[in-house]
Amino acid sequence: MESPNSWYGRRNKSSDGARSTPSRFSHSPSPSYSDASTISSKSKNPVANAARSVAGVFVTCFTPPETENSKKFRDSDDFKASPVPSDSSRGRSSNRSIHSNSQNSVHGREAGRVRFTMEEILKATRNFSPPLKIGQGGFGTVYKGRLQDGNVVAIKRAKKSMYDTHLGVEFQSEIRTLARVEHLNLVKFYGYLEHEDERIVVVEYVPNGTLREHLDCMHGTVLDLAARLDIATDVAHAITYLHMYTDHPIIHRDIKASNILLTENLRAKVADFGFARLAADTDSGATHVSTQVKGTAGYLDPEYLKTYQLTEKSDVYSFGVLLVELVTGRRPIETKRELKERVTARWAMKKFTEGDAISVLDPKLERTSANHLAVEKIFELALQCLAPNRHSRPSMRRCAEILWSIRKDYRDLTASDFRSLSFDSQSQRSTSKRDGQANG
Repeated sequence: MESPNSWYGRRNKSSDGARSTPSRFSHSPSPSYSDASTISSKSKNPVANAARSVAGVFVTCFTPPETENSKKFRDSDDFKASPVPSDSSRGRSSNRSIHSNSQNSVHGREAGRVRFTMEEILKATRNFSPPLKIGQGGFGTVYKGRLQDGNVVAIKRAKKSMYDTHLGVEFQSEIRTLARVEHLNLVKFYGYLEHEDERIVVVEYVPNGTLREHLDCMHGTVLDLAARLDIATDVAHAITYLHMYTDHPIIHRDIKASNILLTENLRAKVADFGFARLAADTDSGATHVSTQVKGTAGYLDPEYLKTYQLTEKSDVYSFGVLLVELVTGRRPIETKRELKERVTARWAMKKFTEGDAISVLDPKLERTSANHLAVEKIFELALQCLAPNRHSRPSMRRCAEILWSIRKDYRDLTASDFRSLSFDSQSQRSTSKRDGQANG
């Protein structure tokens, strides 16, 4: 079996200035920057900082849950999603010029480097038809669309109040830079449009809803623990990529179940880069980014809340909360529960340290020996991620390695239990057959 370490390579520069990445990492959206206050020596130009901030608004890559109006289009011929390729068939796209003819398909131009025309966008969204609206956020509206080549996408139209046209040149430059970031478990960024007073980004459409929806059984099925382990591992790999294998480390700042989209085969894709920003420039000796607090209640790093110092370990803390959410099925803050159970991570970690971790397992899951052992190991990792001091938390790369090991052990134990159960069943049938022959 392939080692998890083989999924991570060095952060080497390729000849065109982009960092080379392992083949596992393919296609991501471009992260964005919510603010421009950083202690990095590279951030002294206020115009450049403003450009980054504005560009970030329009490269926000999320696909909120569908509204009732848009769901009826899911099964229509016009909006059939393309099949999700297997892991083995997914590789990095070849380099093609950004100056492609607008008549070419997305597949004829490199994903993330397409400059769409307004005609293409209007045709894909049927002139921004209300029934195709699938989400509304602080930055704009998201529509489900179908491109000329048949590719189903999410098209995000920014609010006109969120930008200024004089920043157009910086916006294009930032788009080109961010388009170099790509990973299998990040929502793919296809391209953008900058036309008069319109700023639009086109991203991958992920058809199977959010992780939070699945934990709430809104799609009619229960995620078993094996699927939850796969999802946790996928997310860990995505964040590791952002922290270690981009041109400059990126902090997501909003890791949560509702920002994790699931494909039809339940593979995870991290979305919504509305709060993401560049990490500290360690080459200049910086250890953190000083910035106002952004994120979601229940997932926020308490040290970040206290000091306003942002590091990659803030994502690690949020990931620890997510691990607890995956095991318990509960939201991070449960306001309707009794006081001692309202903060899910605190309640679950207390049960774990008392030796009663299995009691907080999602009641929809079976209490098998394999599940019991996996829960213990997942909570052990979550406890490290939730350490009050960031220096005590593991890196995301270490989290991915530990989860890989947990998942392997879980699969081995589950297979062993299955073989044992099959053997017992065969033995019982053989005994019953012999007893029948003897009685005959």
